Amino acid sequence: MKKKFLITFLAISLSASTWAQWKPAGEKIKTPWGEQLNSQNVLPEYPRPIMERSDWKNLNGLWKYAITDRGAAAPSSYEGDILVPFAVESSLSGVGKTVGEHKELWYNRTFTVPSGWNGKKILLHFGAVDWKADVWVNDIKVGQHTGGFTPFYFDVTSVLKKGNNTLTVKVWDPSDRGEQPRGKQVERPGGIWYTPVTGIWQTVWLEPVSERYITNLRTTPNIDRRMLTVEVETANQHYADKVEVKLYDGKTQVASGASVNGMPIELNISDMKLWSPDSPFLYDMTVTLYNNGKQVDKVNGYAAMRKYSTHRDHKGIVRLQLNNKDLFQFGPLDQGWWPDGLYTAPTDEAMVYDLQKTKDFGFNMTRKHVKVEPARWYTHCDRIGLIVWQDMPNGGRGPVQWQTHNYYDGADAKRSPKSEANYRKEWKEIMDYLYSYPSIGVWIPFNEAWGQFKTVEIAEWTKEYDPTRLVNPASGGNHYRVGDMLDLHHYPGPNLFLYEPERATVLGEYGGIGLVMKDHLWKPDKNWGYVQFNTKEEVTTEYLKYIDALLEQIGRGFSAAVYTQITDVEEEVNGLVTYDRKEIKVDEQKIKEANLKVSKSLNR
Repeated sequence: MKKKFLITFLAISLSASTWAQWKPAGEKIKTPWGEQLNSQNVLPEYPRPIMERSDWKNLNGLWKYAITDRGAAAPSSYEGDILVPFAVESSLSGVGKTVGEHKELWYNRTFTVPSGWNGKKILLHFGAVDWKADVWVNDIKVGQHTGGFTPFYFDVTSVLKKGNNTLTVKVWDPSDRGEQPRGKQVERPGGIWYTPVTGIWQTVWLEPVSERYITNLRTTPNIDRRMLTVEVETANQHYADKVEVKLYDGKTQVASGASVNGMPIELNISDMKLWSPDSPFLYDMTVTLYNNGKQVDKVNGYAAMRKYSTHRDHKGIVRLQLNNKDLFQFGPLDQGWWPDGLYTAPTDEAMVYDLQKTKDFGFNMTRKHVKVEPARWYTHCDRIGLIVWQDMPNGGRGPVQWQTHNYYDGADAKRSPKSEANYRKEWKEIMDYLYSYPSIGVWIPFNEAWGQFKTVEIAEWTKEYDPTRLVNPASGGNHYRVGDMLDLHHYPGPNLFLYEPERATVLGEYGGIGLVMKDHLWKPDKNWGYVQFNTKEEVTTEYLKYIDALLEQIGRGFSAAVYTQITDVEEEVNGLVTYDRKEIKVDEQKIKEANLKVSKSLNR
């Protein structure tokens, strides 16, 4: 009895010691979820719900870290603990340090493989690492990945051993000093440019699979034919291996199909339920891989039936359509930044809060601005019913270069071969990663001519690679007659200053009404909005004035609009919600009623 008590006491003491080693860095504002974060249970949810297996192991938590000169040998000792998956610059990492282009960030931890996984292949997954990651297991290099926004994995089976295994990751991220896509992070943040994000910023996890296993699902709905096509990608599959797909409405099976030789599976759905913001219906789906009649892998996922298109209305105006009906797509600019986690929401509940609040405000869409989110974010959009306009997180050599090719000067940027190759590689990876999420409605290759190059070629390739979505070639950028829409930016109020009869005309950004709320500021003495007011009532009044103008301009040609923005971000105070998510800065009910008028304006 005494021995058992001693073991329990030691376990509790070690747990308390581990907890005591971590605390948020710095004194910046925190979200409610960040204030309550448990470092021993960080983002515990399964990270890929669109293709889920029952068995996995989360590697989030406290790792060791060190920052060394670029090119130096692996550190012989580490500087302290870092809470994964929060970027090293963030408060929730517990570090709060800037790395920069001349340094490299090292991570190290040990892990064990569950005994029940014996005889299985073991995959090591990374949700995202910004920007270049080199990975070792037990001092054997298992892989390298470049790109800060897409998931990747390595088969590490051959290098594992019984007991403790050592995992080491080296990261280099030149921020805005490099030629990689990186969104709005810069070495010297200020104004519309934000704190750098370096290193692991999404969940790290282990997953056991068989020798033959499913690697990806690619689902394509066709509501006009009442058909869902499922392409199942596999590893080490023999030509005779069978793949079977079953589709469910709740517990009722509504369709099934099978194939061999890697052929796509076409599911006919006679009594079809459509996905929309008003009714975000999702079919449950199981996919099973068989070898010689024996099940070797099975994943659970979901799919939806919906269609994005354009159509000329009775006035001759090209409108965006969902499921062959005109729909005015209206939503906020969503940059996806957090004062405590930077790129990483403190918890899954925090992530859901932003999306549910968007829905509560009466919006039916959100524009994911120059950032790509974890898989769970898109699943929440699918479930809640929010159409997503997905930006490419473009980058060049920094904002100074971008501004030489900004807005309407009509000139494509001249990018280096390395910069162009980085762009093309990551844009394709992003589209592959997000292809099966039904909420994704629009691809946006460029924003405001930031690094905008070979526009016609890039837009045409995007449309050819995924003809099921609409393509917005350059939101507020240099305009070329390519893609599905002409996108205007105008601050502060909406203004239909250009119109094109052959494509949909949309307002990709407007608004930016600022309100400073004391005790909820990133920098108490330095903040801005496109226009600024002193009270919630004044902001609400100004917002409603813009709504009246927008409603009039919808009749004249606008087919979608994006309001800047859902939350404050660092020095920007033009959100509907404060950066710490603790205060709503407008009269929510009045905003919702006005927004519903806009989003329902084309209903007939």
